[in-house]
Amino acid sequence: MNTRLLLKGFEVELFTGRFSGEHVGVATAVASDLADFVTEPDHRNLEYITEPNQHYGPLREALLTPRRRLRQWLVPRQLTLIPGSTLSLGDSHHFERSDPLNPYHDLIEANYGTRVVTTSVHINLGLEDLPLLFAALRLVRCEAALFLALSASSPFLDGQPTGSHSQRWLQFPLTPERVPLFQNHPDYVAWVEAQLATGTMQNERHLWTSVRPNGPRRPYQLNRLELRICDLITDPDVLLAVTALIELRVLSLLQNPSQLDPLKVSRLTTDELADLCDANDSAVAQMSLDATLHHWRDGSPILCRSWIETMLEGIIPISRDLGLEQQLAPLHTVLNKGNQAMQWLQSYADGKSVEAVIQDSIAEMNAEELNASKAEAILG
Repeated sequence: MNTRLLLKGFEVELFTGRFSGEHVGVATAVASDLADFVTEPDHRNLEYITEPNQHYGPLREALLTPRRRLRQWLVPRQLTLIPGSTLSLGDSHHFERSDPLNPYHDLIEANYGTRVVTTSVHINLGLEDLPLLFAALRLVRCEAALFLALSASSPFLDGQPTGSHSQRWLQFPLTPERVPLFQNHPDYVAWVEAQLATGTMQNERHLWTSVRPNGPRRPYQLNRLELRICDLITDPDVLLAVTALIELRVLSLLQNPSQLDPLKVSRLTTDELADLCDANDSAVAQMSLDATLHHWRDGSPILCRSWIETMLEGIIPISRDLGLEQQLAPLHTVLNKGNQAMQWLQSYADGKSVEAVIQDSIAEMNAEELNASKAEAILG
């Protein structure tokens, strides 16, 4: 097979705080001291971006190296990294500005408040052929709920269970409220220009949706697909497995566009597809792997877990051809044991407090980095 792996990169948001699980904002100081990191509007979370790479081995180290560097900065301050994608033990009633003089942050605080104080991981796949990029955007938009289901990690807020698996996705202000499935690049450009003209979007970055095109000069120059729906995945092997699943779906589409482009295959109209996608995203935010969804091909109901299992079976040939079969292995563990939110909720149901659940997970996140370092030392 001549299929080449795509360039892949990540935008990773992290919470900082005390070992007790209390969130403490230090983003401005971190960004001043560590070149890898940038601030978010609220200083309790911060972000780093990895360099694009085709291969999964270097990507794993690219994910972990900034975390280790940040942790070294935090340790003497008696601070740590806090897993989860919402203010699990934090104060969601108070916005803590990282840059009080930034006018865009003024807008965010005034319009959205702490609804945006979340962490996540954005997965970018390089696609420079614009017709293929927009076909991939349509497919990934129609299956985005499945990736949220694998990544859900925000069942708590303000020290209490919320009743959902991804509180982050339920509270985050999707902007604009309704985003169509774009038929091509000119369609997308015209739509963005219309949103900017009416003020629905404040700038070209103000498109907060499950998946969007990205590039050096949006909306005109585009070179990648950005999946934004995933909660924070702290385990690098699970994150790379989710990434491999997305990449293999996109590569399968590039090989068989007549079979996998929803615009060509689905019995539903594009408006119906957009509504179906949004409904699936909301259903998964509530119940993740246990949610009942509706398939983009014909709107038929299907259990989320079953849909993912069918998808994994379907990509076995291409994963073997590309040597990625083992890269997908962690997904079977997630399907069997549950995502992080489900595991946390089970611990809570078994009698652990929210504080104890988060504190245990803080230690596990640290162990992930230590175990990875030991493994690299042995291989090296």
